[in-house]
Amino acid sequence: MRRFALALAGAVCFLSPHVPAAAAQADAQAEIAGLIAALDASDCRFERNGKWYGAAEARSHLQRKYDWLRKRNMAATAEQFIERAASESSVSGRPYHVQCPGQARQASADWFRQQLRRLRATAK
Repeated sequence: MRRFALALAGAVCFLSPHVPAAAAQADAQAEIAGLIAALDASDCRFERNGKWYGAAEARSHLQRKYDWLRKRNMAATAEQFIERAASESSVSGRPYHVQCPGQARQASADWFRQQLRRLRATAK
């Protein structure tokens, strides 16, 4: 399938010629909602600025950050959401972490990228 690159405010989005921009945006929003839901449904903890939070609190925090980014057209893809909302504190710059039962703590960006790969694999 051929893809076209579209540059928006310094970001590059790849669009299929068969998928209108609105559909691509809806797909990205669904993926981001799926990422947030995956954390909320997990038994994982979320570390933000040195303090651990449960999944529900983390979901609420990330949803607020996503809503803020979305109003400013700064999270057009799931990758942008991960980079701009789910990787580090926008206040302190400290990285976020996720720790799931029986697993080592990991950078939240890595955890969310894994979840995104799973979402996309099941969507095929």
